[in-house]
Amino acid sequence: MSLFGNGLEAAVQKAFTRPAPKTAPAQMRYLVKQLKSTKAVAQLLRVSQRTVERYVRNQIKKPRPELAARLEREVKSRWQPQIRARARQRASTTDGIVIDTQARIGYTAPVGTTDDARIRHLTVALPPHYAARLFDAQQAGATDRQLQQIAAEGLKEVYFQDGGRRAGSLEEVRFTDIEHVEFEL
Repeated sequence: MSLFGNGLEAAVQKAFTRPAPKTAPAQMRYLVKQLKSTKAVAQLLRVSQRTVERYVRNQIKKPRPELAARLEREVKSRWQPQIRARARQRASTTDGIVIDTQARIGYTAPVGTTDDARIRHLTVALPPHYAARLFDAQQAGATDRQLQQIAAEGLKEVYFQDGGRRAGSLEEVRFTDIEHVEFEL
């Protein structure tokens, strides 16, 4: 996944009402319950079915680092789907999404204006339709560049143009050299 995709996913995970299982055996049992078989979990995690069964029975407790990372990622991606959907829906219809980023941000504007890109630290509340566009694009498998472009359009409208009250001739916002990006629902 990408910087923007991971950021959106982390924002949604903050809405969880209960913590996801922490230990490897508990995570494995959760996945078996979700996927309905140890064979399906084994294929998903690229381990043997016997290995999955041993985790489920607490015979193995500490996975290798790469298996631990895959296990945690798969559990978190399936954890509390209704809460996850409700958080996305709320952000897409009423609350919007807050983007906090430090990146090189500049814009294309008519001749005679200062459009040099520079490192900026921005925390901007984007309206619900940008949250909806970001989540829809993420669900459709958009690339990091496409998600970045949607965020840049939101920054252009909200931060640079202040909802149409200034910089009306602004053409395009360039959003590059991203040092960090976080989202908050």
